[in-house]
Amino acid sequence: MQSRPNSVTIDLRALNDNLKEIRGRLRKGTRLMGVVKSDAYGHGLVPVSQCLEKHGIDGLAVAHLHEALELRDAGIGLPIMLLCGPGSRESCEVVVERDVTPVIYALDAAEVLERIGGKCQRQVDVYLKVDTGMGRLGVPHEDVERVFERFAAFTHLRVIGLTSHLSTADDSGSPFVKDQETRFERVVALGRAMGLDLRWNNLANSAGTAIYEASHFEMVRCGIMLYGGLPRPDFVSPVALKPVMHFRAQVLQIRSLKDGTPISYGRTHYTRGDRKIGVVSAGYGDGVPRRISNRGYALIRGQRAPLVGTICMNLALCDVTHIPEVRAGDEVVMLGTQGNAEIRGDDIARWAETISYEVFCAIGQVNRREYRQ
Repeated sequence: MQSRPNSVTIDLRALNDNLKEIRGRLRKGTRLMGVVKSDAYGHGLVPVSQCLEKHGIDGLAVAHLHEALELRDAGIGLPIMLLCGPGSRESCEVVVERDVTPVIYALDAAEVLERIGGKCQRQVDVYLKVDTGMGRLGVPHEDVERVFERFAAFTHLRVIGLTSHLSTADDSGSPFVKDQETRFERVVALGRAMGLDLRWNNLANSAGTAIYEASHFEMVRCGIMLYGGLPRPDFVSPVALKPVMHFRAQVLQIRSLKDGTPISYGRTHYTRGDRKIGVVSAGYGDGVPRRISNRGYALIRGQRAPLVGTICMNLALCDVTHIPEVRAGDEVVMLGTQGNAEIRGDDIARWAETISYEVFCAIGQVNRREYRQ
């Protein structure tokens, strides 16, 4: 018995194909770190990480410690970068014990890790976050010399790389990217001159990896492009990407409605002429953005069907007048391919005025996932 009318399929073959495409963009010798935070953008933290490890990715990046521990408990042996730092002293101890490499952005965390390393008589590797223009976490690039002096004095804590984040890399003509590259290059040179072992410096995100080769340095961090999405819907990517996530629902009922009939909450849509409306088993409670009401499409029998009326929690309505053979029980593709037709995460993002990151996280985290190996 089929207990749910909706399903999300994660195509791990497409994930590996995207990994190969991204590798082909890298400068010789540049390592690739896969960003798998937020449950691998809704695709499944452990299955995605296992696939990436199998196919030779150089490391993984997570936001929070519980994600790193889940990977270690699953047997993932790759280097793990903890993007948001360890936080408390207890977390610092766990980071050292479980061989997780934290990003630190303040001297107090560095002091704690140095003491723990001394107590355990082991070397503790970290990344140091430098703010080159994002205005978020990090040591301001103008103030790094004082911080470098303290790090150079540590005996058990080693900075294996500087890390920063591009704020406008999704703009192919942004002069600010060059500014950040120059600042980052300068602080890397300064750190090395002061005796720091900076071997895995990383600045580029997915957008930087795709179109700004000078931002690659020794390592890049790619997230959204691994999953077949773009940094923003209108981003022109030189990399051929395949969609990894597919979301399928079902037609529950076909309604024949007269001209001028209001549809769904708020009567935001009235039929124009006699219309055939398909009631679909997915809504915003299943991750479909309510914002695409009267703006988006679904695929039914290989054709695009406009979403009409306000999307409900677990239902949506499609105008299927132009699809005469449609029946209750038919598959509805909200995200993915059907026949020769396709709806990508960036299509939904464009209709919803957001980015595909949000679309994938929403759909992936509330639906049962199946994996295609």
